[in-house]
Amino acid sequence: MTQAPATPRRTDRRHDREIISLALPAFGALVAEPLFVMVDSAVIGHLGTRQLAGLGVAAPLLTTAVSVFVFLAYATTAAVARRVGAGDRSAAIRQGMDGIWLALLLGAAVLAAVLPTAPWLVDIFGASSTAAPYAIAYLRVSALGIPAMLVVLAATGVLRGLQDTRTPLYVAIGGFSVNAALNIGLVYGAGLGIAGSAWGTVVAQCGMAAVYLVVVVRGARRHGASLRPDAAGIRACAQAGVPLLVRTLSLRAVLMIATAVAARLGDAEVAAHQIVITLWSLLAFALDAIAIAGQAIIGRYLGADDVAGAKAACRRMVQWGVASGVVLGLLVVLTRPLFMPLFTDDQAVKDALLPALLVVALTQPVAGIVFVLDGVLMGAGDGPYLAWAMLVTLALFAPAALLVPVVGGGLTALWWAMTLMMTVRMLTLWARTRSGRWIVTGASR
Repeated sequence: MTQAPATPRRTDRRHDREIISLALPAFGALVAEPLFVMVDSAVIGHLGTRQLAGLGVAAPLLTTAVSVFVFLAYATTAAVARRVGAGDRSAAIRQGMDGIWLALLLGAAVLAAVLPTAPWLVDIFGASSTAAPYAIAYLRVSALGIPAMLVVLAATGVLRGLQDTRTPLYVAIGGFSVNAALNIGLVYGAGLGIAGSAWGTVVAQCGMAAVYLVVVVRGARRHGASLRPDAAGIRACAQAGVPLLVRTLSLRAVLMIATAVAARLGDAEVAAHQIVITLWSLLAFALDAIAIAGQAIIGRYLGADDVAGAKAACRRMVQWGVASGVVLGLLVVLTRPLFMPLFTDDQAVKDALLPALLVVALTQPVAGIVFVLDGVLMGAGDGPYLAWAMLVTLALFAPAALLVPVVGGGLTALWWAMTLMMTVRMLTLWARTRSGRWIVTGASR
């Protein structure tokens, strides 16, 4: 008796289950990551204003030093998922180990660069003479955890590629809990001050990296994968990551330009912009969870030579992205009277904040499409196109944003420029997915 062919509705339900099973744990892990800095801020804030100001300079430097290498997670997810789809789990884990070795090498290089230049970096970012010693102390200690942080990125990519987003969630929750306990114990109990907070973060990150390595090594032994560094494999991982590094740096340039323009608009506008960008980033976590699911699912389908499955999954995830964007936009509009007073009591800030928030809410469906298609093309290993598309976006956004102080319109105009940026991203990504050129099947691209 032959099995009846799957109907479109049944196929959609199957994709829905896959997306939910991967996206929900991924969202939890994504939200846990910024909580590290929030805990540090809460603990250090009670030490004094100078210490908190020092953290305010050091934390963004540390975050930037790590986040530019997020390709370690993205590229590894796509490469590992392809080999899983091809049915070669041993090669998948071997590919993941190459990513982890690359993370260790890059981590050591960044650490070697940050330690001697910490005073110069803190000075460049404008720390006051009273805050600078605390910023330098925090940055130098926390930099010791950079290799572990990059290993966490790469190992997270390995597990996502293996279709496992639950383990990263558990590790993130454990790391956050350890970090919080160590911060309180070392800062107040041991009297180490701001350095104690940095040491707590370092220990927590090293612990997370150790747990990931245990999980990956067990998988390697189970499937007979080699753990030794392979120069060709590491080099291939680095080459695959370069386009994604260009994409990430271009995106960070967009955010830096937006902040610089907001600062030129006035104190109330830059304060409101900080609130909007914080909320925008939080909304991005929800949409990025679907993108992470897309990386893992698309990579697996292409590795299995299932073009129809990849196209169907892409279509369904776009629907999820649009629907999620609509829901998030409505939440912003409906809850704004509740959360706006939590951020500020200044009426001037509120006046600048409200119209910008409405622009963000209106464009969330666009953001949903952008995040999903970004994940789809990453899963397909289409990094060079993503780099090119983001450079085009930056080239169009920069003049539009820089004209805002000249032509007027305030913060609302700046966020319409941000909307232009997201629209250009959507159009370039949509054109690529419609062309079908991203579809390259097989265990490697």
